[in-house]
Formats: sequence, C-alpha cells, structure tokens
Amino acid sequence: MKRSELNEMSQSELDVKLDENMEALQNIRFQKSLQQLENPLQIRHLKKEIAQIKTVIHEYKSGVREEKGSKN
Repeated sequence: MKRSELNEMSQSELDVKLDENMEALQNIRFQKSLQQLENPLQIRHLKKEIAQIKTVIHEYKSGVREEKGSKN
C-alpha cells in the first residue's frame, strides 16, 4: 500500500488495516517457521507497512493530522 493511500484513509479504516496486517505478519512468520515461506521479503514489506500505519494513527491521536470531514 502506498503512503498516499494511507493518507486518504480515516482513523477507523487504519485500525482495521493494522489488524489485518498484524494477522498477516503472524501467518507469514508461522509459514517461515515451517519453512513454507516462498518470499521472505514479505516480512520486511509488512513490517514497513505496519510502521507507516502506526505513524499515521499516532499523528491522528497527537493532533498533527485531522480527519478530512472534521475540519472547522
């Protein structure tokens, strides 16, 4: 997912996406432990995307970023 797509998502959508990515990361790590993982770079990609999502969520919580519909 591109950074511009994350910027367009609302905070609730980001929370859902974060949960999905955390679950996907857990599944990929499980596949890695069973040596069934075909592309080990998926782990790096998912971890990077999780970090980006967490950054945007933190910006919402700290007030740096506001949802598009809530501006006064």
